Amino acid sequence: MARPRSELNEILVSIMGEQIATNPERHVFYQPPESVKLRYPCIIYKLSGDHVTYADDVKYRQLKRYQIMVIDRNPDSQIPDLVADLPYCRFDRAYQVDNLHHFIFDLNF
Repeated sequence: MARPRSELNEILVSIMGEQIATNPERHVFYQPPESVKLRYPCIIYKLSGDHVTYADDVKYRQLKRYQIMVIDRNPDSQIPDLVADLPYCRFDRAYQVDNLHHFIFDLNF
């Protein structure tokens, strides 16, 4: 059974708290609207699917899949490493836009 999204949010806020001393919750966003002004570094995450495990043709376990994006001005940021250490997390890709470094992960949670 999948865990609640609020638990994932707490984990991501704690990761940001290790890097940002004040108000780490203001740097973690779940599907933010375009009107939200982002503060960097930040973590943006969204639901992107699910992961189902079958045993004897019966659904045995279902986890939600989230796409997690870490955006930072620092290309050597420690935040992507902390996200990558989460169980069932897989690095997908990295790219740079407007001098901001984006690190994309898939997480089954």
